[in-house]
Amino acid sequence: MKEKILEKIHYYFVVQRMKTLYAIAIVLFMITVFKISLFSDIDKSQEEVLNTVKYDLPDILKDGKLTILAENSSTSFFIYRGRKMGFEYEILKEFANEIGVELEIKIVDNLDDLNELLAEGEGDLIACNYTITKERSKLIDFSVPIIRSNQVLIQRKPKGWEKMMPDQIRLNILHDPSQLAEKEIYVWKQSSYYERLINLQEEIGDSIYIKAKDGQMGAEELIEMVSEGMIDYTVAEENVAKLNSSFYDNIDYSLSLSVKQKIAFGLRKSSPLLKAKLDKWLEEYMRKTTFKYIQHKYFEMAHVTTTSDLALSSLKGGQISHYDVYFKAAANKYGWDWRMLASVAYQESKFDPAAVSFGGAYSIMQFMPETGSTYSVYPSSPPNVQIMGGMHKLSDDYNFWNSVPDKIQRQKFALASYNAGRSHIEDAQRLAEKYGKNPLVWDGNVEEMALNLSRSEYYRDPLVESGAMRGTITVRYVREIYSRYLMWISIYH
Repeated sequence: MKEKILEKIHYYFVVQRMKTLYAIAIVLFMITVFKISLFSDIDKSQEEVLNTVKYDLPDILKDGKLTILAENSSTSFFIYRGRKMGFEYEILKEFANEIGVELEIKIVDNLDDLNELLAEGEGDLIACNYTITKERSKLIDFSVPIIRSNQVLIQRKPKGWEKMMPDQIRLNILHDPSQLAEKEIYVWKQSSYYERLINLQEEIGDSIYIKAKDGQMGAEELIEMVSEGMIDYTVAEENVAKLNSSFYDNIDYSLSLSVKQKIAFGLRKSSPLLKAKLDKWLEEYMRKTTFKYIQHKYFEMAHVTTTSDLALSSLKGGQISHYDVYFKAAANKYGWDWRMLASVAYQESKFDPAAVSFGGAYSIMQFMPETGSTYSVYPSSPPNVQIMGGMHKLSDDYNFWNSVPDKIQRQKFALASYNAGRSHIEDAQRLAEKYGKNPLVWDGNVEEMALNLSRSEYYRDPLVESGAMRGTITVRYVREIYSRYLMWISIYH
């Protein structure tokens, strides 16, 4: 009797437990169904939003304006010595001319917002070195690819790399993806780099500490942070890395992490006529020499290409260059020290009259085409005309900063303006005043803000009118010219 009672009690609890488990299973199933439905609705909603704006090619032609969503970068859009530049900008400028409309640039503060801004009609095209991925293709359309590039690891070369042979350098850097195990790598979270690193962890069978950043920090800002020693590693497309190596010669990008990926312009799915027109035009344009030259200019040319670096070895004692007589004549006319002018020329071109930069700057004094004509300097001008024009430009930059009382500081403002353009230095000056620095002193004041202008939190300040600048390049430019000038004062008379 007692055993039967215990058996009934046991049976009762088993039944109750099964009922409870069944109830829990039902609840979990309903939650799962709800989640799937919810996320499905979200995805559907996103796709619907991206297709609600009906603004296509006829509307663009009617309004006479094509708007692109760009970032402050060498591949997208930037201002170099007062000139609008950028690989994608130059291509789309040609396209806008082809269809007879103006090209408007909208700089995107946060790359996380790209698809949303496109959906809301804030721009007609995304031009941000945008890689085609499956996830992005669910939401937006892409043009035919304009370039294919693999992802590479950005790392610093070892200390003393300048004196090392290539094999020695390779021994002191990462040269195999498996070496990324337990390394910290900083990338934009919504980028294709992030996805690649997630997959790479599985491939190498170990953890990679991926430091995900939001879209306010672009690839070029992270590359600069690697160069400056603030972080050790980031990832970028090889085309971006190659271009930036012209500015940061201590970075290495030899370690490839992916196959070549397609990079294209992004469009709304509701703009089929714009896509058809752009695709047809690109297919023809990319076969032209104009496109090949733009590619070469941004991704193949060094920052400054010279043809006579070895010419200095033939100088006699007491000479800085073969053009000292021209430096002296030009400096004397404008009341400058000829050794300062010579130091600028050396920094710009190593005294090469045939030097050409990736931005199109030419001559000993590296004039941009628009500026050179103002000073009657052309690529075919002889060295004496090049030097006189450069001295005239430096004098104008010096006079522009007549509010700076100290002569040395004023010279440094002039040098910075010659390198980066006055508008960027005015931005740095406004930021200096905002952050309690002296806006009339370059050293440690405006100089510091120029350095900060490569960082999004600063160049996106409403006070900044000309966007990002490569502050480290300009600051180094001023310091090296002035240091060389002081050295030459004691040697050459």
